[in-house]
Amino acid sequence: MVAMSPSLYPDHCRDPDVIRSVARSERIAPAVLAEHVDDGSAVIMRRRDRYIGIGKGLRIKVNVNLGTSNIRSVPGDEVKKAVIAERYGADTISDLSMGMHIGEVRRLIFEHTTLPITTVPVYQAAAEHGIGAMTARDILDTIRGQARDGVSSMVIHCITNDILERCRKQERLLGIVSKGGSITAAFMLHNGCQNPFIEHFDEILGIMRSHGIVLSLGNSARSGCIGDGWDAAQEAELQENIALAEKAHQAGVQVIIEGAGGHIRYDRIAPTIRRYKEASRFPLFVAGPLPTDIALGLDHIAGCAGASAAGAAGADYLCSITPAEHLGLPNPGQVREGLLAWRVAAHIGDLARLGLDLRDRRMAEKRGQMDREGQILLAIDPEAAQKSGGPGEVCTMCGDFCALRLMRRFLQEPR
Repeated sequence: MVAMSPSLYPDHCRDPDVIRSVARSERIAPAVLAEHVDDGSAVIMRRRDRYIGIGKGLRIKVNVNLGTSNIRSVPGDEVKKAVIAERYGADTISDLSMGMHIGEVRRLIFEHTTLPITTVPVYQAAAEHGIGAMTARDILDTIRGQARDGVSSMVIHCITNDILERCRKQERLLGIVSKGGSITAAFMLHNGCQNPFIEHFDEILGIMRSHGIVLSLGNSARSGCIGDGWDAAQEAELQENIALAEKAHQAGVQVIIEGAGGHIRYDRIAPTIRRYKEASRFPLFVAGPLPTDIALGLDHIAGCAGASAAGAAGADYLCSITPAEHLGLPNPGQVREGLLAWRVAAHIGDLARLGLDLRDRRMAEKRGQMDREGQILLAIDPEAAQKSGGPGEVCTMCGDFCALRLMRRFLQEPR
């Protein structure tokens, strides 16, 4: 018998068929998944008839960011990126568009994909109204409009004046680097007001609940460089987000906490993740983290190392970074590179957290059998494996001096 989630939760979270389907894909008992959803340690994100489980006991999921900017807005490029994200194994897509025709871009992405879609409503509100002119009502209207469009998750940034003051006192090298956090903070400072997402939190929860949307509490105070370590602002934001997550959960809204993202020195990644996981049961979403500041043009490689450490330490949900990070909007090929790097990172994390090594064992068997084609089919990206290996059926690195062949021959010969 599958236990049901709280009565306020969206229908799909209380549907035994959905619970069984997600549990089967995750190789977890339905009753265990239902328990995790019930207590908020896992969520089920929905896009029409597609369901993605994120959180405790589940495989690490990977998100891909895309979207236009006010400098570069080519809707066709964003559609290509979305199609690539789905083709190469992303679990979710975030449309962060801030250029022209934001609604049309989102409509096209919906039309060409089936993955759950996340948005950051303050992006669209700021792009369409301007930070100085937009009002709290404009932000709420944007949330309602995106909800009607059918998005699966929304990010809101609940930075407070106290957190802003802590950032000032800390004298960070790079201050606030979260775009959503900085837009929200600029709105508060310009208007001399409190955070509109906190002031209208109950109204926002009502929208989320009625549309079955997963609420994601943003990571405004993350570090923008490895020189800015864990500080009072990050601790205050963690506690604020936990309190809001509890309120959302009690209101029947599924919730994710974003944290431990940005730039974090490698030896600090695991302790930072553990700080979040020990303080909160809610699923943890991590953007990055980047363990070095000097991998410009190669941030997807550096980020893969950081994301692997984060996943192994307990991060539930990772956001990929492309080679264009810090430089500009990525092209479709760069989106693919970043996604595949993060799929590697997620698998490494799953090996450490959940021991999901069946595919690795099968790969080892294929290598032992010298089955080149079998190895390629088991690769995270068979296309890249085929291209890197070149033509022929034999590895050209060792030739006649292949260690496996040598030892097999001598160990099998009679003494």
